[in-house]
Amino acid sequence: MNTSALLDFSDLPLFDRITPEQVAPAVDELLARANAALEQVTQPDFPADWSAIARVLDVATEHLGRAWGAVNHLNSVMDTPELRAAYNAALPRITEFWTRLGADERLYAKYKAIAPDSLSDEQRQAHTNALRNFVLSGAELQGTAKERFAAIQERLAELSQKFSENALDATDAWSYCASAEEVDGLPPDVLQSTRAAAQAAGQDGHLLTLKMPCYLPVMQFAHSSALRERLYRAYTTRASDQAEGAGTQFDNSALMREILALRREEAQLLGYANYAEVSLVPKMAQSPAQVITFLRDLAQRARPWAERDLHDLRTFAAQELGLAEPQAWDWPYISEKLKEARYAFSEQEVREYFTAPKVLAGLFKIVETLFEVSIRPDSAPTWHPAVQFYRIERAPAPGSDAPPTLVGQFYLDSPARTGKRGGAWMDDVRTRWLRPDNGQLQTPVAHLVCNFAEGVDGQPALLTHDDVITLFHEFGHGLQHLLTQVNERDVSGIAGVEWDAVELPSQFMENFCWEWEVLRHMTSHVRTGEPLPRALYDKMLAAKNFQAGMATLRQIEFALFDMLLHTEHDPAQDCQPLLQRVRQEVAVLQPPAFNRMAHTFSHIFSGGYAAGYYSYKWAEVLSADAYAAFEETQGADGQPSLETGRRYRREILETGGSRPAMQSFTAFRGREPQLDALLRHQGMHDLPA
Repeated sequence: MNTSALLDFSDLPLFDRITPEQVAPAVDELLARANAALEQVTQPDFPADWSAIARVLDVATEHLGRAWGAVNHLNSVMDTPELRAAYNAALPRITEFWTRLGADERLYAKYKAIAPDSLSDEQRQAHTNALRNFVLSGAELQGTAKERFAAIQERLAELSQKFSENALDATDAWSYCASAEEVDGLPPDVLQSTRAAAQAAGQDGHLLTLKMPCYLPVMQFAHSSALRERLYRAYTTRASDQAEGAGTQFDNSALMREILALRREEAQLLGYANYAEVSLVPKMAQSPAQVITFLRDLAQRARPWAERDLHDLRTFAAQELGLAEPQAWDWPYISEKLKEARYAFSEQEVREYFTAPKVLAGLFKIVETLFEVSIRPDSAPTWHPAVQFYRIERAPAPGSDAPPTLVGQFYLDSPARTGKRGGAWMDDVRTRWLRPDNGQLQTPVAHLVCNFAEGVDGQPALLTHDDVITLFHEFGHGLQHLLTQVNERDVSGIAGVEWDAVELPSQFMENFCWEWEVLRHMTSHVRTGEPLPRALYDKMLAAKNFQAGMATLRQIEFALFDMLLHTEHDPAQDCQPLLQRVRQEVAVLQPPAFNRMAHTFSHIFSGGYAAGYYSYKWAEVLSADAYAAFEETQGADGQPSLETGRRYRREILETGGSRPAMQSFTAFRGREPQLDALLRHQGMHDLPA
């Protein structure tokens, strides 16, 4: 029998065999199974027993989640018209099922009838979360309110998907063929790849796009202010009414208004004043007011530093570059030039030492050392030749002749390409779970996705130091998913972790990108093979907090805008005036009136961070304080303490969502988190003179 690749759950997803034609029949089949399971467990004679429900319902919904996860993933990394059509056709049905499941009164009653003292600690936490999620999913609503709630969920899923498509299509649709004179100043590898792109398109010159590996170097290095302006305008007006020419077809304005209106309506149906209150129920933060106070307090602390940063840029631009009135598109260029002048190095110089294979080997080494595991290449069906696959193993106890234990596996998809959503993310393929259907321990599998430039002329890909930080960040998420020792699916790995704590392990890993003992082992010059010179490292370290004040305020601008958007903003109104008001309150640089950043703010309109963007800053406090524990215990040779690594692994990574994040943090640190470490790490602990 020729089984659909989407219905094969024997092992890893068959990414090389999944086709758009398989989506609809597989969704039909899996929804039928899941619906049958739901009907079975909600019968009056079915026991109110955690394991009994799991054996029937959780197995069916897990299969549905895994298959749809594979389709969703392919839609993000290998977008084609056929796959998009199949995805969009199935999305309403998938959304409808999950919405109905979450709001099913019979199932809610069954869960309420489960005796907590019959559960293990892990199950008890999962049970507590489940009851809370039922309420947030509308299980206590009745009649027309319940129907309206379900309709809202379905429509929101459609709108978020369309928002994401518009952002991707608007980015992919724009290009500009520049002359050799216009691209003067760009790094050699960028010139090579843009020239190759132009040739492939049958054009002369250099083909520029709005994808980050092209856009950012143009903004930082191109001497032509006119070229920078051209790309800046195109980039900051994507998917908006301000886009050039035919670009307005991707305008997200109406979608944004509808998304915000539906979120407010959803909150009111559940008895909350606004969506931010709903968003915070499962998070560490207690109220929107607490978050807003936290952000404004941090903005106040960072502002003197940001003002000094801006003063330095203005002075340098006027005195050294002859720019008396810099425009928005000039600042990244000025910033790069000032950094080069002040610290005598450029991003490009550093980049030549970070070859992708060497960086990866360095990342694996630190993870292997710190968390006592080994990482080895592995094989699996993939969606693109560039995708790599690895396994993480733990050695047996000393003296044992048992084979290594498989801990987890992961896919790594690094290069940027057309049809692949921008940014970087980690996603789960499957979760560690002691399966109730066969009693087998299912090991976790993760996706790690980035958008780095590819190597040119047979050379390995070169990463910027920011790329390296991004890779470590996503790997931190991966570690929490992969190293978990929790056997209950709903609180295993990243599942059940409060959203504003989920960035702790990712941001924690970023710190290693600044350690000499780590960096010297993960650098190799693309031509000479020499490791990063100590003198260049010292310059990088000196430049680490370059413009940290402005960078902090930029993140606070996004976070405060997001929180006010979901508390006090009238969804019927354009959100641009609110964004401008927030900028006037916290930013030291005001972008031009045409800037429409919100129209591609995918985090909050299609990425799960609605009224939650603050969590990056919130978790930075946790991660900086957690890393301080390693700084306090490192050896004289600069090596991290293995005992601190074990404690971090045991109390943070392995526990997953099986207990509140604050408990995990205090178990590791011995106290609640403090802001001091974050300000110190970012060089803002002493007010500038």
